This record gives sequence, structure tokens and C-alpha cells, in this order.
Amino acid sequence: MIPEDCRRYIHHRHHHPAWVLLAATRAPLILSCLKPLFEAGHGEVPMEEATQKLGEMFAEYANDTEFQIKDKDVFRLSRAELRNWISKGLVVERQGVILSTDSLQKAMSFTDGLEDKAMTSTASRLATTQREIANLEAQLNPDKISRANLLKKQIKELQEELTEVEKGNFTALSGNKASENIREVYQLSMSLKADFRRVEDSYRNADRELRQKIVRSDQSRSDVLDEMLDGHDALLKTPEGQVFDGFYSQLSRHVELDETKRQLHSILSNQAALTALSRKQRSDLQWLISGLVRESNRVIQARARGERDVKGYVKTGLASEHHRVGALLNEILECAIDIDWSKNNIRKQTSNLPPIAISHPSIPAIQRLAFKEIDDSAGEDIDLSDNSGEIDGLDNDFWASFNGLDRLALFTQTMAQLSQSDKPWSIATLAEALPPTHDLETIAYWLAMAREADIPHSDQREKIKLSNLSNQDDSDRHVDIEFDVPKIVFTSDDLTGLDSENLG
Repeated sequence: MIPEDCRRYIHHRHHHPAWVLLAATRAPLILSCLKPLFEAGHGEVPMEEATQKLGEMFAEYANDTEFQIKDKDVFRLSRAELRNWISKGLVVERQGVILSTDSLQKAMSFTDGLEDKAMTSTASRLATTQREIANLEAQLNPDKISRANLLKKQIKELQEELTEVEKGNFTALSGNKASENIREVYQLSMSLKADFRRVEDSYRNADRELRQKIVRSDQSRSDVLDEMLDGHDALLKTPEGQVFDGFYSQLSRHVELDETKRQLHSILSNQAALTALSRKQRSDLQWLISGLVRESNRVIQARARGERDVKGYVKTGLASEHHRVGALLNEILECAIDIDWSKNNIRKQTSNLPPIAISHPSIPAIQRLAFKEIDDSAGEDIDLSDNSGEIDGLDNDFWASFNGLDRLALFTQTMAQLSQSDKPWSIATLAEALPPTHDLETIAYWLAMAREADIPHSDQREKIKLSNLSNQDDSDRHVDIEFDVPKIVFTSDDLTGLDSENLG
């Protein structure tokens, strides 16, 4: 067993994208760049934006010998780096957008878990484990008497608990037990997204394997259709497929999802959630249902793409001809890969084939020659029908997204504060007089007011410290966030005639 495990680990070290990334020299730069981008873009980031951000990070650490950044053109290096990870399966590119994969999520979860010092074995978890062991043992036992005794015991315990609750003799969960259960719910909730990504990857792999079989074998139309349907049925029988199928069935009913959303809001409003989860974790849990809906949409799109292509193949057979042309190109590419291009005399030999792809050094030749399909969805009719709905039917998540900075109110408050005194005001003194509710947006708005009024500023800078609530080590703490801004001094007369409409 040990040699078999060792061979499996060696294979994963060389081929699993998560392990390859963690062992890479520039892994800290890749993770620190892609993680915030994917979190802000919900798993989707434009290729150009990722290239720009990664290039800026390479430029910042260009003098650090640990990352071996020798190319002076950091943006060309970042583009090549991203292309490399796309080819290794760490991220996926779709129409100029790179998508996060389950492998990247595993790598980020591993690095995040290195700093997680939360205790995982407590008395409450021990009791929960023992209870689950007892339930599993009873369910595995074929003896009906044992099963009946277990059910009678549970009914008796529930009846006694109900009697005590009706008398008012119960205690709400609090303290360390509540924090531990909330953290456990968070971990289980976040694992759902990884399950959905695995389902998406499985659909794409099944689609790719079906295409290869269509190209390499002479199957009838009915065999192709049967194989696609059987593959979908087999996928839904996997554990992650069952999770997705259950969520997909709830999308049409809304009752279970609305109840889950209400329960999550109730949990997050509890005081224990402030100590159990960070602000980012609370936000992820609050928008869990919306995130799962987005992930399910990507799964549905992956499945629909394969079904659409197979439908065209079954109806006309034209898709089969296109695939066979692509197979011929792939055979040429496989032959080209086997050639040792490192030898100069081989590279300079004349070829009987004319150039079939434009020269583009930043893109590998294999990707330039790869067979692409034309998306035929542009011919669909545009839906111009009117859709109406009741505004009272919108949930709290919709209104929470509008909980931003009221710029008009801030403009009025700022002008009123400046008019109370003739003394010059700076951004720091304004922040003391009008504590910002949206710190970064407020400071940016004040700077925009000064810029619109053409107020000059010197090379001097000032630091603004704003208090921010943090929750670590099971206790609330106020952490100061420091902003470094240019020092600008102005009075109410300097801003006279300023139009708030020009400030956005």
C-alpha cells in the first residue's frame, strides 16, 4: 500500500494543478493576485485585467531574487504565466474571461487554513460525533427491534425537550459552542461552491470525451445521443452531482431557498457571528444563495453547450465533419510536438506546408493552431417582451446592495460643516468632524471636491486613522485603518459654486 500511495502522490505532484501551483516559485504572487480578483468577480475575471494586475505585482517584486523575475517586460511575463496555468488546468479561459477552478479553490483553501488556529475538537463536537456514531450504527443494523428502540428513545427525548421549552426552560446557544457551530456551518456552506465547480468540470470533461469519440470512431447518431444521456445520468449519481441536482430542483420552488436565506440572515444577526467569522466570511455567508445560483448557471451553461453541439450533430452531421477536420489538425500538432525543436538545424529546414497561422510570439504555436468552433448563438431572436414585477417582492439582499454612500447628503453635510467656521479644513479634520460611514468612498469624494474646485496641493501628505470593527480570538476589537492622502487645505469660500452633479 505504501509504494502505491507514493506513486499516487508523485503523480499528483507533477500533474495536479493545485500541488503544482503550491510548489511553484511564484506561487505567492499568483495566489495573492488571483484570489482578490476572483473574489471580487465571483470566479470570473477578464484576461486583460488579470494580466495587468499580475504584471504590476511582478514589477513590484522584480528586484526580489526569490521569485526570479528576469524579464524586463513584466506584462509579457504575466501573460505567459497565465497562459502556462491555463494549459495546466489551474484556471480556464472562456471568450477572453478566465474562470476559477476547483483546483485553484483547493490551493487557496489550503493556504488560508495554514493560519486558522481555531480549535476543532471541543466537548460539543465530541457529543455531536458520538450522537452521529450512534445514529449511523442503528441505521446500519438490520434488526428492526434496535431501530424501533432508537426511534422511541429519540421521540421521548424530543417530547421531554418540547415540554421544557413550553415551560420556558431552555437556553439559547451562545459562547464558544455557538461560535464553533457557526464556523462549521460556514465551512460546509463554502464547500458547496467547490462541489458545483466539480460538477461543471465533469460536464466539460464529459463533453470533451464525447467529442473525441465522435471524431475518432464512426458512431451512429443514436449511439452518440445515448452516450450523452447516459453520461449525464451517471454524473448526477455522483455525490457532488446529487448536491447540484438537489439545489437545481429547489430553484424552481423557491420555498426551501427562501427559508435557507432567512435562516442565514438570522444566524448572521446573532452576536456570536461577530466573533466566529470575519467580515469577509460573514459577507460570503450572507450572499451564499446568490453565489450558488451563479455557480449553477455556469454548470447549466456547460451542460447546454454539449447538448447544443450534439443536437446539431444528430440533425445534420455537419458537426462531425468539422470535428474530423479538427482531428486532422490535432494529428499534425501531435507530430509537431514530437519533433525536437531545440536543435537549430531542424528549425531552419524548409517545409512543404505553407504558414497556416499568423506570427504571434506571445501565444504558443499550439494554441494558435488549435481548432476553434464558431458560436452560433448570435442568430437567436432578441426577447423584447416587457417584464414587470412588484417592488415589495424584492428581498433584503437586493436592498442591501444599494446600501452605499449617499453622495448628495455628504456634500450637504460637508458644506454645512465648512460654513460654520472660517478656519481652513483638511481631509483629516473633516474626518474628525464628520466620521465616515463609508471610509474609502468618503475620503475619495472629498478629494474629488478639492480637485473639482482646482485647489492646489503641496507634496506634503497626511495620515487619517479610522476605526474598523474586527473579530479575532473570539473577541471584538477596534482596529485602526490608516489612509495616506495628499494634504489639501480649503475653506467654504474655496468650494463656493461647486456643483454636486459634477462629482458623480
